[in-house]
Amino acid sequence: MKMLILFELRKILSRRLALVTLVGMVLFSVLLSVSTYQNKYAFAPDGSQGSGKRAVEIDKKIAAQYEGILTDEKVQQMMNDFAPTSDLHGLNAAYLYQNAAQSAAFARFSDQNGNWNGLSVRDVFGQEQIKIGYVDGWLSTSRNMVRTFVLLAIAVILMLAPVFSGEYEGVDNLILTSRYGKTKCPIAKAAAGVLAALLAAVVAVACNLLFALVFYGTEGLDCSILFAPTDYVEGFIPFNITCGELIQYQILLAFTCTISLAGITLFLSAVSKNQIIALAASLAVFLFPVLLPIAETNPLFRLVGLLPIYHVLAVSLLSVEQMRSGMLYAVWAVPAAILFLGVGGAFSCRMFAKHQVS
Repeated sequence: MKMLILFELRKILSRRLALVTLVGMVLFSVLLSVSTYQNKYAFAPDGSQGSGKRAVEIDKKIAAQYEGILTDEKVQQMMNDFAPTSDLHGLNAAYLYQNAAQSAAFARFSDQNGNWNGLSVRDVFGQEQIKIGYVDGWLSTSRNMVRTFVLLAIAVILMLAPVFSGEYEGVDNLILTSRYGKTKCPIAKAAAGVLAALLAAVVAVACNLLFALVFYGTEGLDCSILFAPTDYVEGFIPFNITCGELIQYQILLAFTCTISLAGITLFLSAVSKNQIIALAASLAVFLFPVLLPIAETNPLFRLVGLLPIYHVLAVSLLSVEQMRSGMLYAVWAVPAAILFLGVGGAFSCRMFAKHQVS
């Protein structure tokens, strides 16, 4: 059985389209990480400014001055340190960007002119203790992971769509009339498909984490996502989780998406007449949920949000609910993924084994 699985795995990974997709995903992840790092910009109150590596250094230095639990005193200090020194020409100061710490502070505690708006930390965050520090790097990584994991999902579909449907172009006659054609062979195909998908997920996750550690280090992993610059939607997740927890959830959801899609694509591959139909059907099932007019506040979203597309569009699923255990509702993606894989894998093997050969 082991040899059959390895044979099928090599067959999946040797397909030109699969290789091109995997290489493209890696290159995209690398270019995205590098370009995000190079496009960083920061301007400090002392007049120093820079982009890329210099911007990260400035942001880390500024964050170090205020790191720790956010207090009203720190808010006042930041508002004084970052007060505009020139006319904003009608620009709302809440959208002014000089550096990551200033942007986070002004987005919550500034009026239109850059003065303190009178709100306290408790007014904005309630009873939560907000630990602040350098979060810009890891929030950028989180945003890049969403884009990379969408490409990962498409790569999984491209790799697995031909697993069964590709055999219906004549090879099924040989496979299904062989000794293990209706028993071990379908199981080996399904197992190899899941392994190939998981391998792609490991590569995608490793690329993002590697570049994040090289560019930004570990600073900020223990800081709250709630005190984030204005351009990060991750800051709208209404729960006081750290950047490290956010990254962990996203990695978990990357694997649940991969497993779910593996089950769905294997099933559609087994019931489709050819590879093109299997590919088109798998992409349609993956992308269709985002077209449904269901708001995140709709109770029905609790079910729709467990579909694979929302595993990679993590912010929507992570915003649903924080349970009494402290975990987010998103952990229900794990049993959902197991269900998708179990049902899809079992039915794909059965459908292929019962396929009528001419």
